[in-house]
Amino acid sequence: MQEIISKVEAGERITGAEFMRLAKDADLYQLGFLADGIRKEKHPEPLVTYVIDRNINYTDICISACKFCAFFKAPEDKDGSLLTFEELEQKIVETKELGGTQILLQGGLHPDKPLEYYEEMVRFIKSTGIHIHGFSPPEICHFAELSGLSIVEVLERLIAAGLDSIPGGGAEILSDRVRQILAPRKCSADRWIEVMESAHNLGMRTTATMMFGHVETMEERLEHLQRLRDLQDRTGGFTAFIPWPFQPDNTALHQASPIEKTTGFEYLRMLALSRIFLDNFDNIQASWVTQGPKIAQLSLFFGANDFGSTMIEENVVAAAGVHFRLTEQEIRRLVQEAGFEPQQRLMDYTPVS
Repeated sequence: MQEIISKVEAGERITGAEFMRLAKDADLYQLGFLADGIRKEKHPEPLVTYVIDRNINYTDICISACKFCAFFKAPEDKDGSLLTFEELEQKIVETKELGGTQILLQGGLHPDKPLEYYEEMVRFIKSTGIHIHGFSPPEICHFAELSGLSIVEVLERLIAAGLDSIPGGGAEILSDRVRQILAPRKCSADRWIEVMESAHNLGMRTTATMMFGHVETMEERLEHLQRLRDLQDRTGGFTAFIPWPFQPDNTALHQASPIEKTTGFEYLRMLALSRIFLDNFDNIQASWVTQGPKIAQLSLFFGANDFGSTMIEENVVAAAGVHFRLTEQEIRRLVQEAGFEPQQRLMDYTPVS
């Protein structure tokens, strides 16, 4: 164990076996100390960044029917909805009035809308002058299947319409065993990676996520992180990594076999392990949306250097019964109370003066 600790402190890359040893035997304080050291090495100034944006879910109609999701509606469900462009415009105007710089645009896998519809949506949103951080890899794969086009062709058309960057949603755990249990209709782990690698090769920046604390093993969490680290080695296209725990309430997965919520202790361990293993990621985000403000403050001492988004609107986690809300002023206060200086940023981590 001491050899692994010395290796991390020296700034050397750890192996998968060494990750597993830390996960098994290191205590919370050791992991926090190591992760905090890496954070300080990458970000010597005591800054904590955040972005002002709104998470717009343009539809809850979805054919994927993921067992972990409490938000989706089946196509035949009369309660399913699809936002009009007028409703999108109203949400964007409200976001810009609050100082928002981007829209996080994600939705269900709608069975009927062609690629041309999403191109029109992107052009419409782009006409408002706001950054579009939109369409996670499962959505891109869905568009490709409906249109008969390749991943690259779909991305090129969306980029031409005005898409700026891609969020890391739909990753869950990048292990096909887990994906077959949770979401057998969703894209495979290899396809998720293909979308991100294609986007990076086209000059787009993206984020990466991990939803943990359900049916996966620690070895499968490692597989997820290894896939991300390998892709980042190849392209350098990820701006940040965001791990968050599965929220079980109101989900089919929890109803079939009750799953205990991940504790703050377990979340901080996984956050620190991620910071240690993902040595080629500059930024790690805290998940106040799932963990609340106090654990998010502690996250800043376990490897996180970013407080994420103000989340002017959030629907997916809320559907699972979690309702944390923070204004920009509250985020800045929490960061300052933790001993750091808050800094608003753009998607690519350019500071906003």
